[in-house]
Amino acid sequence: MPIADSPSTSKRLLALLSLLQARRDWPAPVLARRLEVSERTVRRDIDRLRELDYTIDSTRGPDGGYRLQAGSHLPPLRFDDEQAVAIALALRTAGGLGADLDEAAERALGTLSRLMPAHLANRIANLSPVSVSPAPGGAAAAPVDPGLLVRIGEAIRAEEELRFDYASPSVTADTSDGEVGRRTEPHHLLLHSGRWYLIGYSAVREDWRIYRVDRINARSHNGRRFTPRTVPGGDPARFLSARFRGSDTEDTWACWGEATLPVPLAEVAPYLGDGTAEALDDERSRVRLGSWSWGSLAAAFSRWDAPISDVQPRELRSAFAALADRAAAAASA
Repeated sequence: MPIADSPSTSKRLLALLSLLQARRDWPAPVLARRLEVSERTVRRDIDRLRELDYTIDSTRGPDGGYRLQAGSHLPPLRFDDEQAVAIALALRTAGGLGADLDEAAERALGTLSRLMPAHLANRIANLSPVSVSPAPGGAAAAPVDPGLLVRIGEAIRAEEELRFDYASPSVTADTSDGEVGRRTEPHHLLLHSGRWYLIGYSAVREDWRIYRVDRINARSHNGRRFTPRTVPGGDPARFLSARFRGSDTEDTWACWGEATLPVPLAEVAPYLGDGTAEALDDERSRVRLGSWSWGSLAAAFSRWDAPISDVQPRELRSAFAALADRAAAAASA
């Protein structure tokens, strides 16, 4: 009759599995030293894992050892704390892949969380206020310490003011509230176009603020407790998008204008972005575009390198005049 594994044997098997998952090849003597057992015990434990359907090959040579291979199905896995947080982050942001994975990712995260020790499950639960907007093609992500994301998530969940230093490109330190660094009531953590952002409310300025997480250096202690507020409009992702468009309210560009171009609609359409156009005839199009400023909008219409007429509104016509002056000055410089 087989003898049941002791608790120490089960613990050693999990440790062995973790090592085998960490790298491709393990010499048997190295495994024995890492586990503080004999090579004979390692061989026994390898056989036990094989009985559990793990595909483990023996490697030959003077440093013969073992290699974990892919099997016919996915066996149980073991993750350390950092790996578990990384997987949770990936599952939280799976919606940004545009592959209709939200439900499957949520179920996978639920399974993972139920099997975790309480302290780690709580850390991952604190990552729940995450919204995602997909990055444009080829956009590079700004690297962020996963531990910082967890720390921000904890502050959001605990409703505690977050204190941090901020590497602003224009201001080295914000001392408007009488102290070096910054403080905010953290409300939402979002991944937008490859960057992590924190939406917070400044009680001192009585206004909402947006911070790039890769510029945040959190201090060791959080601040006072606060009562959660509702972000303007009620949708954090739309609020963030609106700020990028120069709008404080709706998720739309601050400036919109129209003009007629002597360009066929088929040649205009690929460059409209979120603008619109209609064909006036086979050779002309009426184009409507938006941007964060009138000057940038005038420049956007100039991309087609064609005469522009019937410009509306008046602010856009003024912006074209200013753009023409700057272009003339640059040409004569």
